[in-house]
Amino acid sequence: MRKLVLFMHVSLDGYASDSNGGLDWIPYDEEFEKYAEEIVAEVGSPVYGRTTYRMMESHWPMVLDDPNASRHDMEHAKWVQDVKKIVISGSMDNAEWNNTMLIKDNIAEEIKALKEQPGKNLVIFGSPGAARTLLELGLIDEFLLTIGPVILGSGKSAFHDFGEKIRLKLLSSRTLKSGIIAARYELEK
Repeated sequence: MRKLVLFMHVSLDGYASDSNGGLDWIPYDEEFEKYAEEIVAEVGSPVYGRTTYRMMESHWPMVLDDPNASRHDMEHAKWVQDVKKIVISGSMDNAEWNNTMLIKDNIAEEIKALKEQPGKNLVIFGSPGAARTLLELGLIDEFLLTIGPVILGSGKSAFHDFGEKIRLKLLSSRTLKSGIIAARYELEK
């Protein structure tokens, strides 16, 4: 059975983006790029909320036509173009990006059915709104958080004011030279 894993960059105070939706506070360097490649290698299908999906859909297909794209960006663009993508949105009517499944209703049933299929894990990339919905439905099995060395003070979070305590068990952690702490947790049973 596949797991549903949340892969999210968070500030030390738990925000996934700044108050303007920006991510420029994430210290993205070669070491972090290699770490992200390790994570992508374990993904069977990326899961996005509407906002993150639209951002990815508008960026990655253009990279395929960019002769100046880095090797990493080109490889990721090819992967994300071909992989089965899942977008969770009650407001979208269709998802036109190649090989994308739209889940509008019956989210719990649809995700449970996908988890029962063989293959690599389903991984939520950022998407704090969708992550919160999936968390409320009790569907997230693991949390893979990259904790940035910054306090944002405000922004968007999947966790703030959740209203329920969720205990996690640390599976692994490592510190990158940039100060990012990469931690993997599972739900405590």
